[in-house]
Amino acid sequence: MGGPSWRRWKYAIGVAVCVLFAWIAFVRKAQVPLLSLVDLGFHELGHLVTRPFPEVVMLAAGSGAQIAVPVGLAAYFLFLQKDRLGGTLCLAWAATSANDVAVYIADAPYQRLQLIGGEHDWATILGPEHFNALDRAGAIAAAVRWFGMASLFAAFAICVWTVVLDEATTATPDHGPPTADDRWAWSGVRR
Repeated sequence: MGGPSWRRWKYAIGVAVCVLFAWIAFVRKAQVPLLSLVDLGFHELGHLVTRPFPEVVMLAAGSGAQIAVPVGLAAYFLFLQKDRLGGTLCLAWAATSANDVAVYIADAPYQRLQLIGGEHDWATILGPEHFNALDRAGAIAAAVRWFGMASLFAAFAICVWTVVLDEATTATPDHGPPTADDRWAWSGVRR
């Protein structure tokens, strides 16, 4: 079950999940079912944890936590656990979460999104109470969306790279140092 063939299938499924997330979030411009609810939980947790800090920090921490949690999990899986699949799936999740945050930021001047709490974090952050920069909401949203697309591309690339690397290592198995018979075989001369 753990051979090279299974690894290839596992990462092919990872690529399929990345493509599915990209299609839902960036093509259909929709939220990924279930993940959007998890994102909401981390968004609200970001507000809760930073409640003692100034209002602008507390408001921004919701969106920050929504993106930082999957990015942090991706780093944990990729670098500490050496689990590329877990890391890439968390990167793809971070991408969809960043896209959701970008939609939220872009809505700040218009406030058309239906919100659970009523107050629009980014309308307040970019509004006259804090930065008076509602005209920059589109540019900020574009930067966050770009981060999401870059995360998704990185997740896709890691999955594909792993399959290619796995193919290369299984195509040329290491049988130890060459023998005299191997040298004859490589030269093309038959003995």
